[in-house]
Amino acid sequence: MKEKLAIEGGTPVRTAPFPAWPVHDEREVEAVTRVARSGKWGELTGNEVRQFEKEFTAFIGVKHGVCVVNGTAALEIAMRALGIGPGDEVITTPYTFVATPNAALLVGATPVFVDIDPDTYLLDPSKIEEAITERTRAIMPVHYAGCPCDMDAIMEIAERHGLIVVEDACQAWGAQWNGRSVGAIGNAGAFSFQASKNITAGEGGMVVTNDDALEEHIWSLHNCGRRRGGEWYEHVRVGWNLRMTEWQGAILRVQLSRLSEHMAVRERNARYLAAELSKLKGIRPLAVDPRVTRHAWHVFVLRYQTEAFGGLPRGEFVKALVAEGIPVGLGYLPLTRSRAIIDGLKQIGQGAPRACPVAERACDEEAVNLNQNVLLGTQQDMDDIVTAIAKVQRVKGT
Repeated sequence: MKEKLAIEGGTPVRTAPFPAWPVHDEREVEAVTRVARSGKWGELTGNEVRQFEKEFTAFIGVKHGVCVVNGTAALEIAMRALGIGPGDEVITTPYTFVATPNAALLVGATPVFVDIDPDTYLLDPSKIEEAITERTRAIMPVHYAGCPCDMDAIMEIAERHGLIVVEDACQAWGAQWNGRSVGAIGNAGAFSFQASKNITAGEGGMVVTNDDALEEHIWSLHNCGRRRGGEWYEHVRVGWNLRMTEWQGAILRVQLSRLSEHMAVRERNARYLAAELSKLKGIRPLAVDPRVTRHAWHVFVLRYQTEAFGGLPRGEFVKALVAEGIPVGLGYLPLTRSRAIIDGLKQIGQGAPRACPVAERACDEEAVNLNQNVLLGTQQDMDDIVTAIAKVQRVKGT
């Protein structure tokens, strides 16, 4: 009897769920209860946010951290504090969440897209210098999926051209390049604690830096333009109320206590899954540079080749896997064609972004993302992923 896919009425590879997200237990309940009973629910009167800042910065090995409301705000406030604004250009990747170029647009700067490496989907350093102009002020690399960019090359280019580096580490908690935590290598780094992230309080973000004066400026901007030690109604600059709540700080402290254990599970499963998938035709996991000494594994990305699956379109491949019980998605849309970015550029008097064919191909044809909670599963869960993909290939590839 001919094998049938689940989407065509066959029996799915699995019906059991993968691990639920977010991971939580009574410790989060106790943390929230502690805040409620304290009566100190805001950062300015409580101690949870301050303690989380200390614990997270110690975990990644950076001097300062300022908690804010989300990762987008973290990127924007870092650039404002660094003096990036109208007339400036910020080199970044088109293969990222819209928050990255949005942060540049929100300070009046122009995001300039540079294409990605086809094997890693990370900003390609070999293409950066051709995009540098007299208006270029900064490079904003994105440690996509939790994998560090080539920070050796990026920092060398930045130093040679006198450029600022703001790291978008919103998916890269604890990831390391050559033994150094990302976010702590450039002038400033940004992290996110949004609901889908590997450490979460529903929302939240943090700006990190080793620069004392920069941290003071960031702290002021996130706290209505106040200065430390000043009067309550003394405002020394235009600022925003971007403070994190004590509820979030308390939850994140508990979440952080699990992160090292979760990272070890993710790393073990990712390595096993990559090795097994590499045995199949038409499926290639993203490459990891040997100088990546720790990967956060927020997303496991497959590069799909339709010809190995009988010409099955990528969207249909994803639907088939979902029917087999494997939670996957298509990933990003190309920001080079994003209406939000095109309109944002027009508003500041700039033309449309230039094409980035590698990123556009990834978005349109190749990328298939496994949901982040999948990597917290068992080896059997990883085997089911491989089994499901092999099943689709057997049925459609002949």
